[in-house]
Amino acid sequence: MRGVIFDGKRPQVVDDLEVRDPGPGEVLVAVAAAGLCHSDLSVVDGGISYPVPVVLGHEGAGVVEAVGPGVGHVTPGDHVALSTLANCGACPDCDRGRPTMCRTSIGRPGTPFSRRGERLFQFASCSAFAERTVVKAVQAVRLPSDVPLIPAALIGCGVLTGVGAVLNRARVGQGESVLVIGAGGIGLNVLQGARIAGASTVVAVDANPAKGPLALRFGATHFVDASAVPDVLSAVREILPTGVDHSFECVGDPRLVRQAIDLLDRHGQAVLLGVPPAGAEASFRVSSLYLDKSVLGCRYGSSRPQHDIALYAQLYREGLLKLDELISEVYPVEDFERAAADVINRTVARGVLSFDQ
Repeated sequence: MRGVIFDGKRPQVVDDLEVRDPGPGEVLVAVAAAGLCHSDLSVVDGGISYPVPVVLGHEGAGVVEAVGPGVGHVTPGDHVALSTLANCGACPDCDRGRPTMCRTSIGRPGTPFSRRGERLFQFASCSAFAERTVVKAVQAVRLPSDVPLIPAALIGCGVLTGVGAVLNRARVGQGESVLVIGAGGIGLNVLQGARIAGASTVVAVDANPAKGPLALRFGATHFVDASAVPDVLSAVREILPTGVDHSFECVGDPRLVRQAIDLLDRHGQAVLLGVPPAGAEASFRVSSLYLDKSVLGCRYGSSRPQHDIALYAQLYREGLLKLDELISEVYPVEDFERAAADVINRTVARGVLSFDQ
């Protein structure tokens, strides 16, 4: 079968991958489509350290082909979205409804794939850049059959992270103000999460003016072109003189983390979603937090994938959640190199690899 692998030197599309049958508590999924995001490419450029050879991909959707013993919530033929969260379901954090905090969810990478007699690792417990993959049952979330699989492929990472950060971590309330720094794939989902939550003033900031129209379409009420203003802080304060209730840093730049904190109003909170280089440090004035301000980390949208993916699929069906609009282009998997270049050059909001083209 086809797939995208990284051998430690370069990524390549191969057609001779094999995957084992599902074991107890596992599901075999025929992947129809998979979103391509910076995390996949960070494995290639060394930003994320991962054992090789590895089958890439971590957000996707497809059709269940087979289930192992003990799996009852999905059956062959079901449409599913894939979650990267392989949580155990039994530890204290899972029991408290905090599966993103499960300490076994980033466990030792498995090797369900093989090629020419060599075992290949599975990226993020998912490896969605393969025609078929084996995941834990908890990672396969059943979808209504009328939800198209290409847009559904984006729910399991970018949508969960961005919308979830708003609804689950920040708990943005109706009428509150929101600042989103970075209007890429994650930032756009934060924007639509703010819209769904009923935020009033929503300011998007990005150094690429071409992102303005899309940011406004997804929920921003104002767009600040960081490349065209002498001071972003002053530009935002012209819109919100006392600061914002919630700021979201979606780039992973320590300088922008400082902006997110400096622009908070009293009792405001800054949520950090961007992933900076390992070891990066950010600085801020400690006194700036005294007025009940806070800085929050957020893993995977603080989500409960079985609940949240189903919810977001329903919001999509109702026209409240935008998925099709996120997709800039759908590429045959054989065009992985071109798709990766588009992501690196930031010419797409989200690109999707398809195994059906």
